[in-house]
Amino acid sequence: MSKIPENYINYKSSPVFDPSSVPKMFLHLHNTRAGVYGKICVLSGSLKFYGFAERRGEVEQEVVIMADNAAISPPQYWHKVEFLSDETTFRVDFYADKDSTIAQQSLSERN
Repeated sequence: MSKIPENYINYKSSPVFDPSSVPKMFLHLHNTRAGVYGKICVLSGSLKFYGFAERRGEVEQEVVIMADNAAISPPQYWHKVEFLSDETTFRVDFYADKDSTIAQQSLSERN
């Protein structure tokens, strides 16, 4: 599993999702944009993370994320998640280089 570089900052976070509120996109193959790491934080229950080497490729990795744990999806990495219980809740924290346009624009929107 990837690690977020030290010079990257959390520039935004998703709302907390459960099985009834998760956007369908998260349950199907998608990726993060260039320069952005996604940290999938499971708050309760458990979630399965599937990683793919390429868009239409085979599953490269499967990781079960338990409550109070997280998994990292690197930039432009194809992945999806699956709820393993009805009690599961999670959010995604997004990280980019602190000097990047992505981070700077997001931080200026907070002011």
